[in-house]
Amino acid sequence: MQVEDIKVLITQVVSECELEVVIEGNHVHLVVVSEAFEGLNAVKRQQLVYGALQSAIASGDIHAVHMKTFTPAERPAQ
Repeated sequence: MQVEDIKVLITQVVSECELEVVIEGNHVHLVVVSEAFEGLNAVKRQQLVYGALQSAIASGDIHAVHMKTFTPAERPAQ
């Protein structure tokens, strides 16, 4: 999988999000910032992102996902 493929899958489910995607082999590291996470706990946020990647995980294209999810207000300072 390529970075753009992963971005397409996620943005289909988590609209209007900012994404950072790093791929190391079949491991994916994500930072996802979206207003869609407003009012959701950490587990619900992760379930939303995992749902977007379900087909790639099931096929083995992605073996592991490491993610950080934030609302725009929670975004860490850079």
